[in-house]
Amino acid sequence: METKRFVSKKELWMYALGAGGQGMIYAMMSSYISDYYVNVLQLPLMFVLLLMLLARVWDAINDPMMGMIVDRKTTKWGKMRPYIIFATPVISILTLLMYCSPSLEQKSLMIFSAVVYILWGMAYTVADVPFWSIPNVMTPDAKERGSVISFTKIINSIGSALPEVLFLACGLLLPMFISEDSDPLKYNKTKYFVIALAAVIIGGIMYVNSYFHIKERVILPDKKKVPGEGSSLSRIFKCKPLMLVILMGVLSSGRYMIQAAAVHVARYAFYIGPDLTGMTLAERTAAIDASVSMVKTIFQVCAIVGMFGTTLFMPYLMKKFDYKKIVITTCLLGFVASLFTAFIGWKFNNLYICTPFILIQCIPLGVINVVCYAMICDCLDYMELTTGHRENGLGAACQGFINKIGNAFATCGIVVMYMAIDMDPSQMLSSEAVKSALDIAANQRFAMFSLVSIVPGVSMLLCALPMFFYKISGKNKEKMLSDLKAKREAEGFVIAE
Repeated sequence: METKRFVSKKELWMYALGAGGQGMIYAMMSSYISDYYVNVLQLPLMFVLLLMLLARVWDAINDPMMGMIVDRKTTKWGKMRPYIIFATPVISILTLLMYCSPSLEQKSLMIFSAVVYILWGMAYTVADVPFWSIPNVMTPDAKERGSVISFTKIINSIGSALPEVLFLACGLLLPMFISEDSDPLKYNKTKYFVIALAAVIIGGIMYVNSYFHIKERVILPDKKKVPGEGSSLSRIFKCKPLMLVILMGVLSSGRYMIQAAAVHVARYAFYIGPDLTGMTLAERTAAIDASVSMVKTIFQVCAIVGMFGTTLFMPYLMKKFDYKKIVITTCLLGFVASLFTAFIGWKFNNLYICTPFILIQCIPLGVINVVCYAMICDCLDYMELTTGHRENGLGAACQGFINKIGNAFATCGIVVMYMAIDMDPSQMLSSEAVKSALDIAANQRFAMFSLVSIVPGVSMLLCALPMFFYKISGKNKEKMLSDLKAKREAEGFVIAE
């Protein structure tokens, strides 16, 4: 007997395209902000490190707060959808401010950057938590929900990769407009603002458009608080399967390095281009920027093929195999590949030979991006069955926190590496000079390369460990879903048409 489908193809596509737009905007922060702050604005390394850490501490507070607001408040426009249309303009403006490069003295620039960065994180949370709660209310069917999540993550991954296309295009086209006395710092500031502007316009339109096509169908009966009953947060913390998924997500933070650190590796580990001897400042700037764009693109292609290619197969894999088995297998594969990447990079210092193994390293990125959220939804099913409460907003807040803490650890790790190897960005890129990776010591180049080889590999190995204790799989999961269906029917579960 064919299972009833609740989500139409048009609705699925509109929601997925919204996720693609969100991915474009988020990638501007996750993949480029560390390079922009460290090498372009040249803010003090310790300041950047503390900013990232303190912002994530604040996220640990405001993400659950937003989750509780979403769970408790229902507007006449819906429970999840309204936040998309109201928060997106604010996020767009703050993204442009993040890359506007105001002419301020360093202290004022630090304050400006900190305020904009923290406000961006808060505004993004307002839209992100309800947006990724939507699959829970689009359909009551767990399998269809998994399909919605896997397909949406595919388009989200494509959206996340589009700023890289803009990065490459700017790297190839902007040098055509560089004059002989061009300032390398000014050029890089212009480059980043152009990329941010394009991402905000295209991504913002796609994101907002999803509001008009999504339908919230799953309506759970309101639960009155019982005296002595635990809070929403206490239920989250007492849900062991959910805590294991969160731990897995946090331990996998190193996976973000492959994308977040790629531009730093492109600056300081590899140079691909003509001999720089005798070139003018403008010519060096153009050649080095073209090399940075090309090396960054090679990493991005590996990420797209490895991560996106895997994501395409996730709907099939999720139907055939337990989520935990998929995570454990692919993460161990990624760890082994990282060992080969590191060895080849150390022994031969050849990026092209490394690329097949970097590609394999990227497979867990696609797996975790999809499976982590699907597992959180399963944990919410488990929580609803065992406690009678379903915290959709808090569940999405957990996913948002995992993503943000992962990006924070990646950014902080990059900054710590700069400090550990005594790398001074102002000596590499200034108004008077621009240096290539060939101008720094071999041990410094390999140290930067380890950010996309050794660090992600160790992270993949660690994140597989909590999955050995995760129990919502196989027959246990089938029984849980069957019991939940019966419980919902007995309690007046409603599905809106």
